[in-house]
Amino acid sequence: MKRRTTRQIYVGPVAIGGDAPVAVQSMTNTKTQDAKATLEQIHKLTDAGCDIIRCAVPDMDAALALKEIVQGSPIPVIADIHFDYRLALQAIESGVHGLRLNPGNIGGTEKVKAVVEAAKPKNIPIRIGVNAGSLPKDLLETYGHPTAEALVEAAWRHIRILEEMDYRNIKISLKCHDVPLTLAAYRLLASQCDYPLHVGITEAGTVNSGIIKSAVGIGTLLAEGIGDTIRVSLTGDPVNEVKVGFEILKSLGLRSYGPTLISCPTCGRTSIDLEKLAAAVEARLADIKEPISVAVMGCIVNGPGEAREADVGIAGGKGEGLVFRKGQVIKKVPEACLVNELFDEIDKILVERLTIKSQAPN
Repeated sequence: MKRRTTRQIYVGPVAIGGDAPVAVQSMTNTKTQDAKATLEQIHKLTDAGCDIIRCAVPDMDAALALKEIVQGSPIPVIADIHFDYRLALQAIESGVHGLRLNPGNIGGTEKVKAVVEAAKPKNIPIRIGVNAGSLPKDLLETYGHPTAEALVEAAWRHIRILEEMDYRNIKISLKCHDVPLTLAAYRLLASQCDYPLHVGITEAGTVNSGIIKSAVGIGTLLAEGIGDTIRVSLTGDPVNEVKVGFEILKSLGLRSYGPTLISCPTCGRTSIDLEKLAAAVEARLADIKEPISVAVMGCIVNGPGEAREADVGIAGGKGEGLVFRKGQVIKKVPEACLVNELFDEIDKILVERLTIKSQAPN
């Protein structure tokens, strides 16, 4: 899948667009004014693989707290600004690596100019974020309801404000909770511009329903080459957003981070509690950050062959099971020992990789 965007920008050291990997973002749900709690969450998100983090900036206390947050954050910080340009100016002063704001909503040309003049020398990009739920009234009157055309027209209004100020350090998002509308809007905008695109399904829902909508929407666009950075929006712990984001990217071969679990759906040949077995393996894989594919199969007849592409795996039988690497059976063990034997092999593989890496010429 060839990426359509050739223009590249940087959020701190993270490249967005062009040939850079698709970046995974999330947003803290702590009170930004509480720098300590916010940093604790950012470190958890970083451990999950998050590339860029965004913080809400509802008031000046939050904008001031960003200084401590930026200094303590291991990943770039974006300030989420609405309406008040002074918050953007203070966020820039606090050292943020990016802004999310809409130039048409912060009080006129002079205020936008002040933000641009502060952002430009620090190479701070601005993400224009159009949301179907907050389209301008005139566009709703023209189109009758949120449409792809209305979303794209709203985006261009903001883009042109910055372009007229000779500022093109921009990325764009068109957020909707409706998947078909999101797809249509991004496709239309991608055909009209070469700015990096931030892709997501906003207000997607809980972990259960939101994962499905996000996988379908984000995955479809990425498969078409549309999207340079993503955020999965889920109600609850933002760590889940990062994990799901990477699963989407891994499923398309766009990023590798942490383990990939392969698990069969069970059938009449299954003679082991595969659901319990897979859950136990998944729980222990959560502590591993290195890419490795692990299979948990329910049938010793077909399991190793069906999962031959996995780095390592187990296949359950009646009271016993097989441990295999790349489809080749290496041992038969009692059912009670399967998980521990699997992770012994995983540890060996990771040590082997580390040894090879350490011996490679610089």
